[in-house]
Amino acid sequence: MPFTVVIPARYASSRLPGKPLLDIAGKSMLQRVYDQAAKSEAERIIIATDDERIKQVAESFGAEVCMTSPEHSSGTDRLQEVASQCGFYSDDIIVNVQGDEPLIPPRLINQVAHNLAADPAAGISTLCERISDVSAVHNPNVVKVVTDHQGYALYFSRATIAWARDAFADQSDQLPPSPLFRHIGLYGYRVKMLNDFVRWSPAPIEQAEQLEQLRALWNGVRIHVAEADEDHPAGVDTPEDLERVRALVSEAP
Repeated sequence: MPFTVVIPARYASSRLPGKPLLDIAGKSMLQRVYDQAAKSEAERIIIATDDERIKQVAESFGAEVCMTSPEHSSGTDRLQEVASQCGFYSDDIIVNVQGDEPLIPPRLINQVAHNLAADPAAGISTLCERISDVSAVHNPNVVKVVTDHQGYALYFSRATIAWARDAFADQSDQLPPSPLFRHIGLYGYRVKMLNDFVRWSPAPIEQAEQLEQLRALWNGVRIHVAEADEDHPAGVDTPEDLERVRALVSEAP
């Protein structure tokens, strides 16, 4: 089952300028992400950027680079431009791997690709994991997801969903008996869905929550959600995250 990995990489970052090029144990973060993607079953890996510095570094370690517009308002728009420039067919599958996830497990990349290929009704596939820390339940930076009995997303939110009415009425600082799920921002897309997505106006729920995937739900796209086959290490958003990842990589055998 062929699929392509696209790694969007932007130089600008309010908390970590030049984030994709920051060093992690002798390699740039971008190369670390690329190396993990190269361990997956992807037949092609493309780095999508609008920055010449990132292009030069990516090409220095042998990566294919697609230069994209600096005007894109979302990563999904950037992916669609890559699909258009590279002449992908409407049924082709692209897996979006963020450029700040140097520890992304290759198995999860394969999982979202295989799940989408196996489900013709879905336009997007993604992953989730059970929330085990009550602080994450009420943290708006942790995106939650609820699904129907077939594993299709009903809604994504920064709020606590589903709200365990009786359990939280008594004690909201404990996990409820029914599991809650954190969304993992790893996506598989059919190119047809990407082509549709860029023609749709931002949805009211998307603008309220600041979650792009809600535009797809608003327009009737079925999003397949599965529990991740293994733990998904957090990406790098802050200087503290960077030091944590550097320590993990340095300690690895």
